Amino acid sequence: MERGKEKISWLERLIKRFLFAFHGFRAAWRIEQSFRIQVVLALIIVILGIVVRLSSLEWMFIIIAIGAVLSLELLNSMIEKVLDILHPEARERVKIIKDISAAAVLIAALMAIGIGLIVFIPYLY
Repeated sequence: MERGKEKISWLERLIKRFLFAFHGFRAAWRIEQSFRIQVVLALIIVILGIVVRLSSLEWMFIIIAIGAVLSLELLNSMIEKVLDILHPEARERVKIIKDISAAAVLIAALMAIGIGLIVFIPYLY
């Protein structure tokens, strides 16, 4: 990549990519209520994990669960936005695609709840 006559370094390209991702995160936070709720719940779980001093293995499962839910929610939001642009009349096939996309998030959320229960219930006793 070139900026004028000078080359853009790999570090500058990397930073730009992270900025693009951060802008996407910020946009999702701004327009998607479900994403905001999930991020807040994730932060509560992280704080709870710090309080009870989760083991490395427990953190691994919690981080994977949180990452899966948030990633799928972002993908679901993206699919919905693209379909709204391509098919604003919201035909039945579009609704089915949106519903299937939402189901993927639901499955990840239910798995995350299961993981959370398995990890945190022993700390209640």
